[in-house]
Amino acid sequence: MILTMDVGNTNIKTALFEGPEMVKYWRMSTNINSTSDEYGIRLSSMFAHEGVSTNQVEGIVVSSVVPTVNFTIDHMLQNYFGHTPLFVVPGVKTGINIRYENPRELGSDRIANAVAAYEEYGGPCIYIDFGTATTFGVVDEGGSFLGGLICPGIKLSSEALVTGTAKLPRFEFVRPEKVIGRTTLSNLQSGMYYGYVGLVKNIVRKIKQELGNENAFVVATGGMALMIAEESKAIDKLDGLLTLKGLRLIYERNRA
Repeated sequence: MILTMDVGNTNIKTALFEGPEMVKYWRMSTNINSTSDEYGIRLSSMFAHEGVSTNQVEGIVVSSVVPTVNFTIDHMLQNYFGHTPLFVVPGVKTGINIRYENPRELGSDRIANAVAAYEEYGGPCIYIDFGTATTFGVVDEGGSFLGGLICPGIKLSSEALVTGTAKLPRFEFVRPEKVIGRTTLSNLQSGMYYGYVGLVKNIVRKIKQELGNENAFVVATGGMALMIAEESKAIDKLDGLLTLKGLRLIYERNRA
């Protein structure tokens, strides 16, 4: 089985794949202060809880947007799983043409999303990843990654709003009953929720106009995708494993 690992600023998502089929999936928090042993024990315990042996792992592929933990993750995987992981870095085969002015600037998670989006849904395709940052990416009909845009993530935006003001309270991000709120709390919830819905709808509309194709497929991943998709109607498909699927594909393309 292949172990895929997506190291994000907030969480580390991991999944085991048997061929194209996802067998197990886990999440744990990203902590730049954790040691390789702490990460290894946490991940090994998750394997043990599911009755899966670490010896069943045949290969490992990693996407990381947190460079400060890469050394720790690398050593953890070698020590606890017995394999040197493949990190998605410049020079790794992806199977897609990256039409970025400087491909080295492109996050490995965005590359994995582009690979999976084109493989699963064809092109042209727009993917949206609702993570710590909300990223949009565009793949054309020939499988080339054209670029995209990056916005502050929902949690990051709400945190900045309450820490940057003197009187606004912390609030839960939920879908409010009405757009016009009558309390400070409902004002905050409505502004954040409908603001993001409008952001997604407008950006998708503008991308489709720029592509000259109103039928471009839109897929979303990440923790907040479902809530936004329910209202925006701009998203065709939710795929919570998009990044990890892309990592598996990249591993297979570099296996030889």
